[in-house]
Amino acid sequence: ALSDSIGLPVKAFYVTQYVAVIEAMRTGDVHLAWYGGKSYIEAAKRSNAEAFAQVVDTEGGKGYYSHLITNKDNPIVAEAKAMGGDKYVIKNASNLTFAFNDPNSTSGFLVPSYYVFAQNEVDPKKAFKRLIFSGSHEATALAIANNQVDVATNNNEALDRLQKTNPKARANIETIWTSTLIPSDPIAYRQDLPADLKQKIRDFFYNYKEAKVLEPHGWSGFAQANDKTWNPIRELDLAKKILELENKENMTAEDKQKLEEFRQQLKAIKSN
Repeated sequence: ALSDSIGLPVKAFYVTQYVAVIEAMRTGDVHLAWYGGKSYIEAAKRSNAEAFAQVVDTEGGKGYYSHLITNKDNPIVAEAKAMGGDKYVIKNASNLTFAFNDPNSTSGFLVPSYYVFAQNEVDPKKAFKRLIFSGSHEATALAIANNQVDVATNNNEALDRLQKTNPKARANIETIWTSTLIPSDPIAYRQDLPADLKQKIRDFFYNYKEAKVLEPHGWSGFAQANDKTWNPIRELDLAKKILELENKENMTAEDKQKLEEFRQQLKAIKSN
């Protein structure tokens, strides 16, 4: 469909890690990509990426939520839900195994890293009995469903998809923490594409309404957006880095310089 609309052949492919598509766009091997918020701000910085659209769900929403999840039969469930999953995980980290999905994931890494760990002055690399990066939301969900780790990150959209593709696994998963709203995923092209081609791509996405393709994923279409739509993710990323440096013992001169740079970057984004 996209190929017909823009009058050019389109080769579509799937990657298992965000870093691969960021690098492929940087080298010019990828011209159009579907990112998460965190991976997009990295691609905008490193790969000449420019967001132009964001996903809209079937309720008209333009955002989603990060979760901490555990197996429904894990003995921690009752206490974690009573205390709050984030507080429980911080308090009991040394006895828990934990899975992030990808270091460039928004809901699978950045959001929980800031709200659960950085704000509580906890380094997840040191806190847990065992920490892994599973590579995808599906992998973290299955790790929980199969009791391979105690707690993992995920998001509501990925869990909704799992309900359709693997309801047995989804039935084994319990959510113990939910974040604030995160801007929905961006669609981005390389900034240096010809202006007329970018217009054709925008027109295709803004007018795309194929229900049989969209609805199984919980989507209704794509809304207009721009680079600034994901400034909240940039703020979150910088705030996490600032907190980590502020909490560091024996800061070096280089650390202090980085801290000031991060503060100035955060100030610039907030005033933009």
